[in-house]
Formats: sequence, structure tokens, C-alpha cells
Amino acid sequence: MATTELYVDGMTCGGCSSKLTENFLKENGINNAEVSHVSRIAKIEHSEEITNLKLEEIVNLSGFSIGKSSFDWSDKSVWKQSAHNTKWCLIGCSIGDFGTIAFFQFIWIDSGWSTMAIMMLAIMNGLLTSIALETVILLKQLPFKDSLRTAMGMSFISMVAMEAAMNITDVVLTGGAMLTPEVIIPMLIAGFLTPWPYNYWRLKKYGISCH
Repeated sequence: MATTELYVDGMTCGGCSSKLTENFLKENGINNAEVSHVSRIAKIEHSEEITNLKLEEIVNLSGFSIGKSSFDWSDKSVWKQSAHNTKWCLIGCSIGDFGTIAFFQFIWIDSGWSTMAIMMLAIMNGLLTSIALETVILLKQLPFKDSLRTAMGMSFISMVAMEAAMNITDVVLTGGAMLTPEVIIPMLIAGFLTPWPYNYWRLKKYGISCH
């Protein structure tokens, strides 16, 4: 058994990737195929008898062409998709993060917790609510266990960077763990912009989303 990755040009939508996937699977000796029109990557698992020339022939007969693996930052469709992914990540993280800060600011006012301790707890809760939100979204497609496993496998680098950016912005602008009308929007902007390029890179290079 062998696995081959091809870069495919000419795909513009999910229908294109589905078409190519179906054409791969019609060939005897190909056991599995995963095709992403966003990353342009086609990953094919096949027997040793299937050659690269045969795989490239299937691509060409499907109406597409073999592309190069060069990475660039100018793919508008990937920027758009990665922005959408980052938005959902931001919503999930903000629920736990803002909720924690608000709890200490308005309810448990005399907790005695330091700003650092509150921020660390806010980051942890933000990660948990982001995973919870993604699990709920995935339940439309997968069973609960698979949804939870997939959600937990999302990029923690992206979520931690987002949480850190939001909380650092809060401390810089308010001097502590506080929510004010003036700081919420800058926190959201910082939380969105910080991981967005990383999410683009991850989606463009590997076809993997944060959310």
C-alpha cells in the first residue's frame, strides 16, 4: 500500500473536489482519496500497481491539472475560509474568556485573585468553551464522541494565541482583568487578527482548519 499527494490546479469549489474524489475511487487499486479544493491537495491511498502517471491521468481526465506545491499568501479563497474559521474560534473562546472576567469583576469582586490568576483561568475557560461550541456544531455531522474528539484535535496554537492576545490587550488598556465598552472591541480585534495568518498557513499548506 502506498500514499501519494498531488497538488491539483483548477478546482474552485466543493463540487470539484467531490468529482475528483469519485473519479479516483472508480479506479481499481485505489482504496481511499481525500481531496481539498482549498489546499489543492489530493491525498490518495493506493496499491503499488497504481503509478503517479495513472493518478495524474485521472486528474487530467477530470478536467483539472497537476500544480506545483509552492506556498503563497495571495489566495483570496483561503483568506476568506480561514477568516470564517477564525471567527468561530473567536466566538467560542470569547464566551468562556469574557464570562470568567465578568464573574470576577461583577460577582466575586473580593476574590483576592491576582490579575494573572484571573487571566489564566479566563484562557482555560475560553479553550473549553471553544471546544464545546465546535462539538455542538459538529454534532450535525458526527456522533458525540467523534465530534468531541475532532473538536479537541483543533489547533490549540491558534486558540492559545487568540486568548493571549485578547487578555494582553485587556491588561494593557485597563490595567487589569476588566471588561469595559472601550476594551471589548479592541480585544476581539486582537483576538481575531493574531491567529488569522497562522490559520491561513495551516489551511493552505495542510488543508486543516482551526474551526
